Amino acid sequence: MNDWFRTLSHALADAFGSSWAFFVAAIFIVVWVVTGPVFGYSDAWQLVANTVTNVVTFLMVFIIQSSQNRDTKATQLKLDELLRAVTNARSSLINLESLSDEEMDSLQQQFEVLRRRAERVDGGRDGSRA
Repeated sequence: MNDWFRTLSHALADAFGSSWAFFVAAIFIVVWVVTGPVFGYSDAWQLVANTVTNVVTFLMVFIIQSSQNRDTKATQLKLDELLRAVTNARSSLINLESLSDEEMDSLQQQFEVLRRRAERVDGGRDGSRA
């Protein structure tokens, strides 16, 4: 089921993120607006647009979240590999996202101390070189 959903959500994210999807949505809106007078701007006419947009939006939330989760995981794995490959890097930072909030706060404080030390050593420069 996971592979099926991953494949489907990836395909749908690509499709709905395309210029064709925008074009189809724009055509839908134009057709809906043009048919307003034909249907007397009835409740049913309004309900069609509301229903379609609500259903598409509801489903897109899950598709977007699935794509975002996958992209985030891929990015984290790439960063973990870079940390593993760099000699002086702390390998304890690999899989950092699994730490508790308290552990992440502690680590953030450690990095803040390192940043302040670097500022003192650099004489207040922003770290860029001319």
